[in-house]
Amino acid sequence: MERTEVFRLPDAGEGLTEADIVSWRVAPGDTVAVNDPIVEIETAKSLVELPCPFAGTVRELLVPEGATVAVGEPIIAVSVRVPDAPDVAVPDAPAPAPAPAPAPAPDAPALRPERTAVLVGYGPRASAAPRRRRVSAPAAVAPAAPVAVAAPVAVVAPVAVAVPADGVDARPLAKPPVRRLARDLGVDLRLVPPTGPHGVVTRSDVERAAQPARAEPAKPAEPAATPVEPAVPAAPGDTRVPVRGVRRATAAAMVASAFTAPHATTWVQVDVTRTVKLVDRLRQDRDLSGVKVSPLLPLARAVVLALRRHPGVNASWDGAAGEIVLHGAVNLGIAVATPRGLLVPNIKDAARLALPDLARALADLTATARDGRTPPADLTGGTFTITNVGVLGVDGGTPILNPGEAGILAFGRVARMPWVHKGRVRPRWVTTLALSFDHRLVDGDLGGRFLADVAAVLNDPATALLW
Repeated sequence: MERTEVFRLPDAGEGLTEADIVSWRVAPGDTVAVNDPIVEIETAKSLVELPCPFAGTVRELLVPEGATVAVGEPIIAVSVRVPDAPDVAVPDAPAPAPAPAPAPAPDAPALRPERTAVLVGYGPRASAAPRRRRVSAPAAVAPAAPVAVAAPVAVVAPVAVAVPADGVDARPLAKPPVRRLARDLGVDLRLVPPTGPHGVVTRSDVERAAQPARAEPAKPAEPAATPVEPAVPAAPGDTRVPVRGVRRATAAAMVASAFTAPHATTWVQVDVTRTVKLVDRLRQDRDLSGVKVSPLLPLARAVVLALRRHPGVNASWDGAAGEIVLHGAVNLGIAVATPRGLLVPNIKDAARLALPDLARALADLTATARDGRTPPADLTGGTFTITNVGVLGVDGGTPILNPGEAGILAFGRVARMPWVHKGRVRPRWVTTLALSFDHRLVDGDLGGRFLADVAAVLNDPATALLW
């Protein structure tokens, strides 16, 4: 006997509400086992392969490739084999005369199968069987006539799937930082009216819900002035690309950052001739054999050292608590351009890494990001970011902060330029560093001293020995 099981799109990361179907790994008619990868999806954070929770035969793919699916919607149907109920042999016996069944006691509970707890995505245990409640036999009941034994019927427990529906207390949609803020403020997210896209509860919603009621009637809040972008008329030769996944998440994050954190930018030109010579020597070092070494490596080390000297730049603004959070670890983010859009994975606790380990971490981070295999954990928790615009032949720029961080450093191209060195104009290797910072946390003095320290290490790497 067979039954059809439907697999619904799970939440691949807390707070995600939808995903795009990138490619199917199976087709109708294929045989699958439990935990076999069946589909690759793209979320706002990364590419994820989903395993199959059933063993059986693929009956139908319910969603085509390229479609956007909400969490909880069915995406695939699988035919699952269910063992037939075994026959029970009944010994031949003369049929006795029918006898009236004894009447049950008035307070006797009804016989019914006991419910078995079932985990999401799994059936009942093989050893689990329907059980009946024990019933006390009524007093002074005449012995009942023997009853023929009926074949047991296979009971299949339904698979529980959490799907938001009308009238059901569904889990509210919110990002992890918002959930943490709600816990800290003692706010029940289920009671907070969402104002974000697709019914997502935002930080502002939680903060409004946490405000105590005032004695005087509060003035009605004026709606935020959201600019409405005009529709772009169709024209011959135009190609339209849907905004999905990482690109959509990046766009939303940049808009939120630009209109939340007051940005300020300062920059400096640096003679990095000694650093270029150092990179040439490192490429010949046996400890770095097989690892790509570029000027980004000494820059990353210089940034880590400068952040330890100026912890106010390695910080975040907690508006709900009215506090500045100085991070104990430097989780160094590196902006990477990928076919799916801009990603900013980060190296956890980069300050504890020796130079060869930092070089390998940078190489692995960029290679994994370009392959689209960055795990979601590496895309969160960053405390400072480097964007290497120099690889594009760009001299510099004014980068936008990664949300939640106090600073981002743009690393311009390293080019041969005329430079005054030891009183004479000579050709030197020169680059431009541009630091954008959140002016709520970092003032011009702190930002300038931090940038000057980074420049000092690149100008003369031996300076790092003093720190």
